[in-house]
Amino acid sequence: MPQSATFSPMMVSAKVNRQRPGEERPSDQVNSPSLSFLPPSLPLSLSLSLSLSLSGLHAFLSLVSGNSLSLRLHHLRYKEKKQERSRGERKANMPAVGGIATTGGKEYPGNLTPFVTVTCVVAAMGGLIFGYDIGISGGVTTMESFLKKFFPSVYRQKEEDATKNQYCQYDSQKLTMFTSSLYLAALVASLVASVVTRRFGRKLSMLFGGLLFCSGAIINGAAKAVWMLILGRMLLGFGIGFANQSVPLYLSEMAPYKFRGALNIGFQLSITIGILVANILNYFFAKIKGGWGWRLSLGGAVVPALIITVGSLVLPDTPNSMIERGQNHEAREKLRRIRGVDDVDEEFNDLVAASEESQKVENPWRNLLQRKYRPHLTMAIMIPFFQQLTGINVIMFYAPVLFETIGFKSDASLMSAVITGCVNVGATMVSIYGVDKWGRRFLFLEGGTQMLICQAVVTAAIGAKFGVNGMPGDLPKWYAIVVVLFICIYVAGFAWSWGPLGWLVPSEIFPLEIRSAAQSINVSVNMIFTFLIAQVFLTMLCHLKFGLFLFFAFFVLVMSVFVYFFIPETKGIPIEEMSQVWKSHWYWSRYVTDEDFPYRGGVEMGKNGQAVKAV
Repeated sequence: MPQSATFSPMMVSAKVNRQRPGEERPSDQVNSPSLSFLPPSLPLSLSLSLSLSLSGLHAFLSLVSGNSLSLRLHHLRYKEKKQERSRGERKANMPAVGGIATTGGKEYPGNLTPFVTVTCVVAAMGGLIFGYDIGISGGVTTMESFLKKFFPSVYRQKEEDATKNQYCQYDSQKLTMFTSSLYLAALVASLVASVVTRRFGRKLSMLFGGLLFCSGAIINGAAKAVWMLILGRMLLGFGIGFANQSVPLYLSEMAPYKFRGALNIGFQLSITIGILVANILNYFFAKIKGGWGWRLSLGGAVVPALIITVGSLVLPDTPNSMIERGQNHEAREKLRRIRGVDDVDEEFNDLVAASEESQKVENPWRNLLQRKYRPHLTMAIMIPFFQQLTGINVIMFYAPVLFETIGFKSDASLMSAVITGCVNVGATMVSIYGVDKWGRRFLFLEGGTQMLICQAVVTAAIGAKFGVNGMPGDLPKWYAIVVVLFICIYVAGFAWSWGPLGWLVPSEIFPLEIRSAAQSINVSVNMIFTFLIAQVFLTMLCHLKFGLFLFFAFFVLVMSVFVYFFIPETKGIPIEEMSQVWKSHWYWSRYVTDEDFPYRGGVEMGKNGQAVKAV
């Protein structure tokens, strides 16, 4: 992307024509310092520093002599030289993997205002409903009163097999359908939510999500039969489909680009908080005498549903969405309030230009198949696919079941799930701190390595004690500590990498014209594989035994290789300028060209928020 030299406000406001190639230089122009002595091999950062120093000296001398025309022409030629040097070195030194330099691009003025912070925090609460459901469903399926009422065959099998094969005691398609039916509903809802999000705004989609989730929670809490559980779970799924479609988009569009990563990960943080709260509630509700604690666990989902419902009513809509629906004047005023500055013309103009391009798209679903959207479509499918095949939902859905299976008692298994929930929240905070500092690729690769090592250790630990017959005998305390420790390290690796980035990266890379449709595909693929894994996990555990962890470890290795070669760094790139990332990538540049996404000019902003060049 174009680099920018530092200009004075006088130079920005002056109207000067570029010197055309071959055109004679004006006779009154004073020679500017030559940059030809800089060796070609000199690092870009050092050569630019030397160049800027010389330019600054010449600018001062020119101003003193009153020769401002020489100064302006010098800077225009310097800008062209600098862009050529930047393009040449980037091409020559482009890594054989997905990383690209992200400095020197457009810098829109704006601050992290209290208004946008509070707005993003409230919107991120949409993740609570997803997290609460993930945490609560695994806990209630270990409560004896719940199993006796709705799944008596599973309860009898569990009691009869108490001293037999531990791998298979929860193997029931009926029980897994209770858990996984939600994700089929979320899959369908995410497709409908795409239309709602695009035509009516992100707020309305969040509102629908909250209302549907609230209805499902009430039905589940009052359930008398399995069909009521399934119906309630489907309504919960519809709610999650709408929320997961709209909330990540809302956060990415509202946040200043420099803080987009941290604010967007607020969605994942609220998911982890929802999981932790659900695990804690399960632990205490399981102790209620009379066996009705499961009703409180399931019915408690009303609380996060009301939070996102009320929140969607008070939240402002995003400027992107308002422009998309023709509310340009309101969008400009909203953008000023969000950014905390009056000078939002450049960002507003870019948003309008992006919206005008998106209006030309009659069918965003069909457009996704165009060659120039190949990287976007690939990421919309592969990132959620890999996110689910890390095996994390195996841990989070069935943490209590899993811990009980490897020998912990019922209360101990629920407490172990609480411990992993705490680790999940803490590690997500690390991601919030580091995502805009260390970058997306670093967290992806570090987290993948960490998960791979932990899965190998857990496989060895479970295999050594349980073998293939699932009869461990007495388990020593040190063994339980080792298993829980490495599962916690595994959860931490996921929570600061694939957990938040699986939602962040897709939401920030899609251009406006395909954004809603591509995000729907992202959510749909996520839900498809969440459903499949939830549905077959207990059967796989019964048949693959400890080898199940090796199954997921294989995919962690594959996804790390995929990240290394094909996912570029998106840190610090304004959301409407993300096409530059693909045009600079060693592989995706063959699909995305300057003709597909021509660079829009404008006025680039310097570090102090002042205009630095006209383009």
